[in-house]
Amino acid sequence: MAEIKKEDLEHLRLLSIFHYVIAILAGLFSCIFIIHLIIGIVAIVSPETLKDEAGKTPPAFFGWIFAVIGAAAILMGWTFAICLIVAGRFLVRHKHYLFCLIMACLSCLFVPLGTLLGVFTIVVLMRPEVKELFGHQDKHSTQDYRIKQEGLS
Repeated sequence: MAEIKKEDLEHLRLLSIFHYVIAILAGLFSCIFIIHLIIGIVAIVSPETLKDEAGKTPPAFFGWIFAVIGAAAILMGWTFAICLIVAGRFLVRHKHYLFCLIMACLSCLFVPLGTLLGVFTIVVLMRPEVKELFGHQDKHSTQDYRIKQEGLS
Protein backbone atom coordinates (compact mmCIF):
# COMPACT_ATOMS: atom_id res chain seq x y z
CA MET A 1 0.00 0.00 0.00
CA ALA A 2 1.62 3.26 -1.18
CA GLU A 3 1.83 6.23 1.14
CA ILE A 4 0.04 9.39 0.04
CA LYS A 5 2.43 12.32 0.11
CA LYS A 6 1.61 15.93 0.89
CA GLU A 7 3.41 16.76 -2.36
CA ASP A 8 0.88 14.73 -4.38
CA LEU A 9 -2.04 16.56 -2.79
CA GLU A 10 -0.39 19.90 -3.57
CA HIS A 11 0.24 18.87 -7.18
CA LEU A 12 -3.41 17.86 -7.61
CA ARG A 13 -4.55 21.17 -6.12
CA LEU A 14 -2.29 23.15 -8.48
CA LEU A 15 -3.35 21.09 -11.48
CA SER A 16 -6.95 21.79 -10.59
CA ILE A 17 -6.31 25.54 -10.62
CA PHE A 18 -4.51 25.28 -13.95
CA HIS A 19 -7.44 23.30 -15.37
CA TYR A 20 -9.72 26.22 -14.51
CA VAL A 21 -7.34 28.71 -16.16
CA ILE A 22 -7.00 26.67 -19.37
CA ALA A 23 -10.77 26.12 -19.43
CA ILE A 24 -11.34 29.88 -19.39
CA LEU A 25 -8.79 30.37 -22.18
CA ALA A 26 -10.36 27.57 -24.26
CA GLY A 27 -13.83 29.03 -23.76
CA LEU A 28 -12.66 32.49 -24.81
CA PHE A 29 -10.77 31.10 -27.78
CA SER A 30 -13.86 29.29 -29.03
CA CYS A 31 -15.76 32.60 -28.98
CA ILE A 32 -13.71 33.66 -32.02
CA PHE A 33 -16.01 31.48 -34.10
CA ILE A 34 -18.99 33.69 -33.22
CA ILE A 35 -17.80 35.85 -36.13
CA HIS A 36 -18.22 32.90 -38.51
CA LEU A 37 -21.66 32.16 -37.10
CA ILE A 38 -22.76 35.79 -37.60
CA ILE A 39 -21.41 35.89 -41.17
CA GLY A 40 -23.26 32.64 -41.91
CA ILE A 41 -26.53 33.93 -40.47
CA VAL A 42 -26.21 37.19 -42.40
CA ALA A 43 -25.54 35.25 -45.62
CA ILE A 44 -28.62 33.10 -45.01
CA VAL A 45 -31.02 35.86 -43.93
CA SER A 46 -29.82 38.75 -46.07
CA PRO A 47 -27.50 37.59 -48.88
CA GLU A 48 -27.78 40.94 -50.71
CA THR A 49 -25.61 42.57 -48.00
CA LEU A 50 -22.68 40.42 -49.15
CA LYS A 51 -22.75 41.42 -52.84
CA ASP A 52 -19.43 41.72 -54.65
CA GLU A 53 -18.43 44.47 -57.13
CA ALA A 54 -20.28 42.71 -59.93
CA GLY A 55 -23.49 42.64 -57.87
CA LYS A 56 -23.46 38.88 -57.39
CA THR A 57 -24.54 37.38 -54.09
CA PRO A 58 -22.72 34.36 -52.64
CA PRO A 59 -24.21 30.90 -53.21
CA ALA A 60 -26.89 29.80 -50.74
CA PHE A 61 -24.74 27.03 -49.24
CA PHE A 62 -22.06 29.61 -48.31
CA GLY A 63 -24.10 30.90 -45.40
CA TRP A 64 -25.05 27.44 -44.21
CA ILE A 65 -21.43 26.24 -44.25
CA PHE A 66 -20.27 29.24 -42.22
CA ALA A 67 -23.16 28.96 -39.75
CA VAL A 68 -22.86 25.21 -39.20
CA ILE A 69 -19.06 25.14 -38.89
CA GLY A 70 -19.07 28.21 -36.66
CA ALA A 71 -21.78 26.79 -34.39
CA ALA A 72 -20.02 23.41 -34.21
CA ALA A 73 -16.68 25.03 -33.32
CA ILE A 74 -18.32 27.11 -30.58
CA LEU A 75 -20.16 24.10 -29.20
CA MET A 76 -17.05 21.90 -29.18
CA GLY A 77 -14.92 24.63 -27.59
CA TRP A 78 -17.42 25.39 -24.84
CA THR A 79 -17.96 21.67 -24.21
CA PHE A 80 -14.21 21.16 -23.91
CA ALA A 81 -13.98 24.12 -21.50
CA ILE A 82 -16.80 22.77 -19.33
CA CYS A 83 -15.21 19.31 -19.25
CA LEU A 84 -11.89 20.87 -18.18
CA ILE A 85 -13.63 22.68 -15.34
CA VAL A 86 -15.30 19.44 -14.26
CA ALA A 87 -11.96 17.58 -14.47
CA GLY A 88 -10.34 20.28 -12.33
CA ARG A 89 -13.06 19.83 -9.74
CA PHE A 90 -12.65 16.05 -9.80
CA LEU A 91 -8.89 16.36 -9.32
CA VAL A 92 -9.41 18.26 -6.06
CA ARG A 93 -12.05 15.80 -4.86
CA HIS A 94 -9.96 12.77 -5.93
CA LYS A 95 -12.81 11.24 -7.91
CA HIS A 96 -13.36 9.91 -11.43
CA TYR A 97 -9.77 8.94 -12.22
CA LEU A 98 -10.46 7.79 -15.78
CA PHE A 99 -12.34 10.99 -16.70
CA CYS A 100 -9.44 13.10 -15.41
CA LEU A 101 -6.95 10.99 -17.37
CA ILE A 102 -8.98 11.24 -20.59
CA MET A 103 -9.33 15.01 -20.20
CA ALA A 104 -5.57 15.26 -19.60
CA CYS A 105 -4.99 13.46 -22.89
CA LEU A 106 -7.51 15.64 -24.74
CA SER A 107 -6.05 18.84 -23.32
CA CYS A 108 -2.77 17.94 -25.03
CA LEU A 109 -4.50 18.93 -28.29
CA PHE A 110 -4.92 22.53 -27.07
CA VAL A 111 -1.37 23.61 -27.98
CA PRO A 112 0.80 24.96 -26.27
CA LEU A 113 -0.66 25.53 -22.79
CA GLY A 114 -3.05 22.61 -22.88
CA THR A 115 -0.18 20.34 -23.87
CA LEU A 116 1.79 21.37 -20.80
CA LEU A 117 -1.23 20.90 -18.58
CA GLY A 118 -2.06 17.53 -20.11
CA VAL A 119 1.45 16.14 -19.82
CA PHE A 120 1.87 17.26 -16.21
CA THR A 121 -1.56 15.90 -15.31
CA ILE A 122 -0.78 12.54 -16.89
CA VAL A 123 2.55 12.37 -15.03
CA VAL A 124 0.86 13.06 -11.70
CA LEU A 125 -2.07 10.71 -12.34
CA MET A 126 0.26 7.83 -13.22
CA ARG A 127 1.86 7.82 -9.76
CA PRO A 128 0.76 4.78 -7.70
CA GLU A 129 0.08 6.99 -4.66
CA VAL A 130 -2.28 9.19 -6.68
CA LYS A 131 -4.04 6.17 -8.17
CA GLU A 132 -4.59 4.90 -4.65
CA LEU A 133 -5.85 8.31 -3.56
CA PHE A 134 -8.47 8.15 -6.31
CA GLY A 135 -9.36 4.59 -5.33
CA HIS A 136 -8.38 3.42 -8.81
CA GLN A 137 -7.54 -0.28 -9.05
CA ASP A 138 -5.05 -1.13 -11.76
CA LYS A 139 -6.28 -4.44 -13.17
CA HIS A 140 -2.94 -5.21 -14.79
CA SER A 141 -0.58 -4.38 -11.94
CA THR A 142 2.34 -6.72 -11.34
CA GLN A 143 1.34 -7.25 -7.71
CA ASP A 144 -2.06 -8.61 -8.72
CA TYR A 145 -0.38 -10.81 -11.33
CA ARG A 146 2.00 -12.28 -8.76
CA ILE A 147 -0.87 -13.01 -6.38
CA LYS A 148 -2.79 -14.79 -9.14
CA GLN A 149 0.29 -16.82 -10.13
CA GLU A 150 0.94 -17.85 -6.52
CA GLY A 151 -2.65 -18.99 -6.20
CA LEU A 152 -2.30 -21.23 -9.25
CA SER A 153 0.85 -23.01 -8.03
